[in-house]
Amino acid sequence: MMIASQIIRSAQLLGRSAIVKSFSGIRVTSLSSALCTNIPPTEIPTMASAQESLARIKGRSEETDRILADLQGAIEAIKAAAVKEAGKGEEEKLIKENEELKKEVQSLKTALTLAEIGNGVRMVKLPTKGSLTACASLAASSEASAPETTKPSQEAKPAKSEGKKNKQEGKPEAGGKKAKTEGKGGDGKASKASSKAAADTTELPVDISRLDLRVGKIVGVEKHPDADSLYVEQVDLGEGKTRTIVSGLVKHVPINAMQDRVAVFFCNLKPAKMRGILSEGMIMCAVGPDKTEILVPPMDAEIGDKVTTVEYPGSPDGQLNPKKKIWETLKPDVRTNKDRVATFKGAPLIVVGKGDVVAPTLSDVQIS
Repeated sequence: MMIASQIIRSAQLLGRSAIVKSFSGIRVTSLSSALCTNIPPTEIPTMASAQESLARIKGRSEETDRILADLQGAIEAIKAAAVKEAGKGEEEKLIKENEELKKEVQSLKTALTLAEIGNGVRMVKLPTKGSLTACASLAASSEASAPETTKPSQEAKPAKSEGKKNKQEGKPEAGGKKAKTEGKGGDGKASKASSKAAADTTELPVDISRLDLRVGKIVGVEKHPDADSLYVEQVDLGEGKTRTIVSGLVKHVPINAMQDRVAVFFCNLKPAKMRGILSEGMIMCAVGPDKTEILVPPMDAEIGDKVTTVEYPGSPDGQLNPKKKIWETLKPDVRTNKDRVATFKGAPLIVVGKGDVVAPTLSDVQIS
């Protein structure tokens, strides 16, 4: 019985598998036929349409790259503008600090120069490019003209005969006495003109413009032979000759600090003898309770430069009249201020375009 049931069971299983196989074959066949019959031929993709799609995609990609490049450039420009705007304030700040540093350096240089002058160190002005160029051109022109000057001049020979002729012409003729009288009349006119000018000066306001203050250089100095406290200086004031000026600075400034000293000089005082030597001016000094210092003109000042004030324009007298006591009237108002600048009633004494006249260390003291 058991054997028979197993045989029947196996037969049943074999029958099911055959039926399943038959049904699956029918399903696959019908599905493939259905797919082939339902898809129209126009919807099957061709090679040409695929190339068009690729070209379209490539064009869009290139346009995208271009847009990205434009955006990148715009971003860089915005960044640069932002950096520039942010650095603008910093740049202005640095420029301002630079100007302040320049002023500080200049003030330190001036203080150092004044200290060296006070200690007797001689100052030597360095040549500028302009002066070097002028010297070079002058040397070149002198070399070029040298051969011409060495050649003997043919026109120089008849000079003797011309000289004799001039002597003969210079003999007194009729009317010589008349010429002398005319000369006297001319001198009378000149004296009248000078007296008129003197009268005009009395009407001028009494201020610092009446003084002839100039930059000069002491080219020679020695002690007065008859006075232990006096120096006798030879001063170059740009007049083509030196002036003799006597100063009572022996106790205040050593003699080696006087030699080649550039200073400010009072030039239109009436000459006066000091212990037998005629003094033709006065060196201007700041006078403190314990010491006296020679005033220092600006570094760029040259010999002969005028010392004036902007607030008191005018022309100095040819020579001050001692009877009018102009200097004695002005003197109390000629002082250094708190910054050591020489002033008249608060107006700085300057060399136009070059700077102030200062004292090395003394502030708020009398100048004389």
